[in-house]
Parts: sequence; C-alpha cells; structure tokens
Amino acid sequence: MLPPIVLASQSTARRQLLEAAGIPYRVQPSYFDESQIQLTEPAQLVQKLALAKAEVVAAQQRDPVLVLGADSILYLQGEILGKPADAAEAERRLRQMRGQVGELYTGHALVDTGRGRRLTHYGLTRIFFAKPSDEEIRAYVATGEPLACAGCFAMDGRGSLFVERIEGCPSNVIGLSLPLLRHMVQELGYSLTEAWDP
Repeated sequence: MLPPIVLASQSTARRQLLEAAGIPYRVQPSYFDESQIQLTEPAQLVQKLALAKAEVVAAQQRDPVLVLGADSILYLQGEILGKPADAAEAERRLRQMRGQVGELYTGHALVDTGRGRRLTHYGLTRIFFAKPSDEEIRAYVATGEPLACAGCFAMDGRGSLFVERIEGCPSNVIGLSLPLLRHMVQELGYSLTEAWDP
C-alpha cells in the first residue's frame, strides 16, 4: 500500500505536476541550506541536494511516509546555473542562453520512512533556447518569473516563449520527471496508481 507522500519543496510547479497526475500529497518544506553542498558535477549535485532535503523532512515524521525531495539546475557551457540572485543577473544569464543548448538536471530523492529505504535518481532534458531580443529579455525579467526559477526560465510559464524545442522528459524541465518518479516508486515496491480514486 502506497504510504502518504510528503513533498519536501515549496515549488508551486512541482505541486501542480503532482496534482495533474492525480497524486495526493502534503507539503513540508525542508528549508535546507543548499550552500552546504558544493559539487561541480551536475548529476551528483542535484541528487545530493534532493536527498538532503528529503532526509531533513523524513527525520521529522512520526508515521510511515514517502518523502519526495527534488532539486533542479541548468548546466550551460560548463557552468551550473541555479536561481539568479537579482534582475541584473537574470538579464545577463538570459543573454548568455540565447541560441544555446542547455541541460536541465532534476534530482529526485525518495525516503521511505516506514522501511528505512532511500533512493535517488536524476532526470536530464536538453533545452534548445531561442534568440529573444534585449527588449524581450528585459520584459521577461520585469515579470519576476525568471528570478524564482533554476536556469532563469519557467517552461510552464512565460519562459516557454523562448524555448525552441526540448529533448527528453517535458515535466523534468518543470521540476519533476513524472515517469522517473513512477519508476522510483515502483523500485520501492509501490504503485502511484494506487492513489487514484476509483
């Protein structure tokens, strides 16, 4: 039987993905200090961060639950890009991204508190960016959207205007690879479809 799922994230996009897939959950942010983990390899970094967030929340549980932690970064031209610090950095970064191909990594971690098991994987999606004008970039930054996003754009928002195409899982770019999550839950011996109302 699928345990209750606890999302160790405040991400609206991740919540919307789970809701769209009919997966019940509750939110309990970890407030983990991401600066504690310094790695240069993107796949390792996102998995370590996702697991750290999940473990913080798992330690606070009394009843058996499945804690889901996640973290996303954009890897572009050999550089790891998280959320921009301010509007000026967002503008610089969006200009840097013009016409480039980036790799969006999302780390996924599940902690099964009932069985004492931990599992991590990552999703990878290649993103082919368009070439927005300086005026379009300034207009986008003025909306505030890129300031809250890893990689400085939201695929499920206005930022989708500046993506020509992607290779890989679409939901991974938004914050969770739902196919990967399904496989991970199965690896732990459960099924997400158990959560669907008949």
